[in-house]
Amino acid sequence: MNNKKNFSHLASGAGVGMPDMQKSRDDRKIAIDKVGVKDISYPIVVLDKNKEQQQTVARINMYVDLPHHFKGTHMSRFIEILNQYHGQVSVERMNTMLRDMKEHLEASSAHLELEFPYFIEKQAPVSGARSLMEYHCRMQGSLGTDYDFVLGVTVPMTSLCPCSREISARGAHNQRSAVKVEIRYTEHIWLEDLIAWVEECGSAPVFALLKREDEKALTEQAYDNPMFVEDVVRAVTQRLLKVPEVTWFRVACENFESIHNHSAYAMVEWSGVDGRG
Repeated sequence: MNNKKNFSHLASGAGVGMPDMQKSRDDRKIAIDKVGVKDISYPIVVLDKNKEQQQTVARINMYVDLPHHFKGTHMSRFIEILNQYHGQVSVERMNTMLRDMKEHLEASSAHLELEFPYFIEKQAPVSGARSLMEYHCRMQGSLGTDYDFVLGVTVPMTSLCPCSREISARGAHNQRSAVKVEIRYTEHIWLEDLIAWVEECGSAPVFALLKREDEKALTEQAYDNPMFVEDVVRAVTQRLLKVPEVTWFRVACENFESIHNHSAYAMVEWSGVDGRG
C-alpha cells in the first residue's frame, strides 16, 4: 500500500482558502494525552485457526496526543485513514495504521482499540451437538517511540461455590462467571488457544446449545469441580505461566452471584518480574 499516494488528500492543500481552526494556537499550555473518535462500527478481518479468516464487525476507538499549542485535532482524518484500510483492518496492519495516524495527524503517539465478537464452533460433551459460541475480544495497539499490542478476550464459564457445596445437604449454588484476560506476547497466539486455556480453569464450560444428556454431564462436572473466584484467577494464572510466548498478562474474574445481590471479583496481573511460579 502506497500510503503517501493514498493519503495525499489529507495534506493541508485540501480546503484551500478556508480557515483551519484546529491548527489555531491555544495559549493554555495544556497538552492532551488522547483525543480522537470513539465507538465507530466497522468491518474487520481476524485470523481464524480453522478457517484462515473470520469477518466480523468491531467497535473502534482511534486517538492521538495533541501538543499544547494546537487548539484541536482533525477528527475527519481518523475516518479517512480507517477507510483507506477498508476490508484490510486486522491485527497484522495495526502497526501500519498507527504510523499513518501519527504522520497524518502530526502526533507523537497514536492509539487504536478494537472490540469485536468472535465465533467458535463448539461440540456438546455428550450429544455432540454443534453450535457457534460467541466470545468478546479486544485488540489494543499503541505507537509512541515503540509499538505495544495487547490481545484480550472475555470467556464465560460456570463456577460452583465450594462453601455452598460443603455446608448444604442438597446441591450447591453456582453462577455464570466472566473471565477477562489480556496478554502481551512475543509470537502469535491464536484466539482459539487462549480461549481454550481459560475454559480449562472453571468448574465447567459454557455452550450455546446443550441436550439433556449434556446438561446432566456439565452439572455433575461443576459439582465435582467447585471453585471460588480466587481459584479461577489462580488457575488461569498457572495456565498462562506455562506459555513461554506470553510476557505479561492480566486475569480478572467476575462471578455474577446467584444468591447474592452483588458480584464476586478477583484479579491477578503478572509482568515477569517475579519469575514463573
